[in-house]
Amino acid sequence: MGLAPVGTPAETTPRDRRREQRGWYFYDWANSAFDTTVVAVFLGPYLSDIAKAAADADGFVHPLGADIRAKAVYPLAVTLSVVLQVLVLPLAGALADHTGRKRALLGVFAYIGAFATMGLYFVGGGRYLLGAALFVVGNLALGASTVVYNAFLTDIAEPDERDAVSSRGWGLGYLGGGLLLVLNLVLFLAHDAFGVTKAEAVRVSLASAGVWWAAFTLIPLRALRDRRPAPASGAEPLRTAVRAGFGRLAGTLRDMRGRPVTLLFLLAFLVYNDGVQTVITMSATFATEELKLGQTDVIAAVLLVQFVACGGALALGRLARRYGAKRVILVSLVLWTAVVLAAYGLRRGSAAEFLALAAAIGVVLGGTQALSRSLFSHLLPRDREAEYFGFYVISDKGTSWLGPLVFAAALQWTDSYRTALVSLVVFFVIGLALLVTVDVPRGVREAGNALPRRL
Repeated sequence: MGLAPVGTPAETTPRDRRREQRGWYFYDWANSAFDTTVVAVFLGPYLSDIAKAAADADGFVHPLGADIRAKAVYPLAVTLSVVLQVLVLPLAGALADHTGRKRALLGVFAYIGAFATMGLYFVGGGRYLLGAALFVVGNLALGASTVVYNAFLTDIAEPDERDAVSSRGWGLGYLGGGLLLVLNLVLFLAHDAFGVTKAEAVRVSLASAGVWWAAFTLIPLRALRDRRPAPASGAEPLRTAVRAGFGRLAGTLRDMRGRPVTLLFLLAFLVYNDGVQTVITMSATFATEELKLGQTDVIAAVLLVQFVACGGALALGRLARRYGAKRVILVSLVLWTAVVLAAYGLRRGSAAEFLALAAAIGVVLGGTQALSRSLFSHLLPRDREAEYFGFYVISDKGTSWLGPLVFAAALQWTDSYRTALVSLVVFFVIGLALLVTVDVPRGVREAGNALPRRL
């Protein structure tokens, strides 16, 4: 098996660039279904129920002779997928940069993930291991495809366009993920009217995320194109390409040591994004355990965040055009701090107050993520974008463990969900302090890139 050479593309015109941008947006629309339908709502409870049904009288399952509590199966699958992402994502980026076949690799990773997600339809009975394995493959493929997808940003957008382009991608992603989730929740909540059981409704919902992912991935694959000129030697064997990818990865690690501004931004992003991800993942637990709200209120909040985050990403992208991405991110971190502090005072049983808080989270969530991506893109050396985005996506998806650890420690020490949530303020404060010290213009110049009008 080999990787085909890349043809030399024609000169990119503004019209061609806009066409690619429109296609690029739809990969956010396509893959967000996995995060919303699979990760955020359906798979965790369903896989836990499947594992419990297969457990012995003491509540243990025994994969490969190990003794594992049934309720720990899904968390362990998440942990395994994160560990594998740390190992695989930088290599995926190195392979994309070495071969120049970003479009082909985007398709390969996307369809591996989409078909694994479709396979969740067959998880039933005692097949908890099948469900866990398919989730690991799907989540790993999502991370790898996101690395390649992000790396296209520097190809399809001029420096002054990237904040807006990144924000539109994030916004469309929240809209698409939210739309499919609404359809699946209708099926789940009214399953009797559709003539299916609750379990069948969950299985159809899980599989629909894979179908959605696969179908809409066709749009970016049709629109995007590779930039690397064709090598004179023709196609390269896959084994050789992977070996060369490892070599490039080692070179990138050495290169990163000479780019202190890029490393400092990555550190700042890792810290404040850990806070963002922990607020998102712990909000449902906070709502049910501390505020005593029901599942309907939590689902409503999840949907509200999705749709408000779409508008929030676009609005903060417009602000970045005027004030610069770094300034807008700094303001968003101040707002994150205010949101977390406000959560401490929410009244128990008040769904309206929790929904208002969810709306506030939605306003800053999409913009923080979108502008962080576009700002990072300015700090990357040419032809190593995917490799650097490999480490960026790890910081986004693969290292968000410190926040939950701090939350758990505060809960253990104080026995208060409110105090535990407020403890996350430290991530926004430290992340803000680190980001303030990032000399973005210097980092852009060191990477050999053109300075946009606003940073």
